[in-house]
Amino acid sequence: MVFDILEVGGIGKFLVTDSEDGQVFWRETDEEKKAFLVTHLGSEGEVKTVEVRCDKNLSQVLQEKYESVMESRYFGRGGVEIVLSSQMELVEVYDLVRLSYNLTV
Repeated sequence: MVFDILEVGGIGKFLVTDSEDGQVFWRETDEEKKAFLVTHLGSEGEVKTVEVRCDKNLSQVLQEKYESVMESRYFGRGGVEIVLSSQMELVEVYDLVRLSYNLTV
């Protein structure tokens, strides 16, 4: 499974900064910028996990449904970290990225 932010439709402009082991994607508003996506890279440079914002209820539902979903290290209980292991379809991951972008205002 290959994650590519450019394949996610329905999101607007964003900024990208490098982190220790991946990248942080920011939505910029007039007042500030807020992160909506964090990616973590594997040893060969591929995206291994993604972290997105979501509400606490959705976070709990996803964690109960998928073994590859856990509480986000970056967003805490207000987000999830998804191991890209093919347990969750890539289209679902892209939907969560879109939701996270829209929640980040």
